[in-house]
Amino acid sequence: MSDPLGLINGASGAGGAVRAIHPVAPQGPGGGQHPNFKDVLMANIEQVNKLQQDAEKAIEDLHSGRRDDAAAVLIAKQKADVAFQMLLQVRNKLVDAYEEVRQMRV
Repeated sequence: MSDPLGLINGASGAGGAVRAIHPVAPQGPGGGQHPNFKDVLMANIEQVNKLQQDAEKAIEDLHSGRRDDAAAVLIAKQKADVAFQMLLQVRNKLVDAYEEVRQMRV
């Protein structure tokens, strides 16, 4: 039997030892190798904003005649719409989580 996740040691037979999984301890703000949630969220908001600006510029270029590939303009607009919808769903989940925490009795 193979071990694609690498959870079982190389010992053969039914008595093979299983490696313990050690969780990574969270580190203080700003001192870790992982970005915090705010930074990730802000970077994604900026990326969605850039996609929307690029789509609007492509539409303007198509209308003014500087661009003639309507398919690329449609694709850019769809990318911006999908990215915005995803960001909107993240916002909705955050609001739902906030409402749930707010309703907790202490």
